[in-house]
This record gives sequence, C-alpha cells and structure tokens, in this order.
Amino acid sequence: MRIAPFLSIPLALATSGCISTAATIVKAPFQVAGKAIDWTTTSQDEADRNYGRKMRKQEAKEGRERKQAAERCRKHPDDTDACRYSGYRAGY
Repeated sequence: MRIAPFLSIPLALATSGCISTAATIVKAPFQVAGKAIDWTTTSQDEADRNYGRKMRKQEAKEGRERKQAAERCRKHPDDTDACRYSGYRAGY
C-alpha cells in the first residue's frame, strides 16, 4: 500500500513536533542538573575577577592609610609615632 505524496508531507511535519517535544522532555533533567552545578561552582574567570576586586579594595585602603599617615606626620613632625608608617603590604 502506497501513501499518497500529498499526505506524506503533513504526516512528517506532524511527527516532527512530537519528536522535538520528546527530545526536550528527555534533555530537561540534564539541563537542570548542569545549571545547578554552574550555580554551585566558581569558574576560574569568576575567581580571578573576585581576587582582582579584593586586591583593588585592599590597595585603596592602604592608599588611604598612607595618605592619613603623611597628613599626621605633616601636622606633627616632632611626634615619632605620627610619622611611623609600616608601609605597603600587598595581600594583608
């Protein structure tokens, strides 16, 4: 028995939607698991970005401390404690 050519095209289009839906349903648990892993782990790019942000904040803080120490030393040049500054210590 032969299917008429004009019926085979609509039949193919109708089943392609079912196949697509079935594939989506099968892939869904794996996509959810992959998204959960992405949320719980930190990529190297994120780690580098976070480290850079931390270092910039630390450098800004040390710059403010240096400026305050210089100001205290300028106002009270005879006070040895005011002119003492431990210096730049990266990463502390």
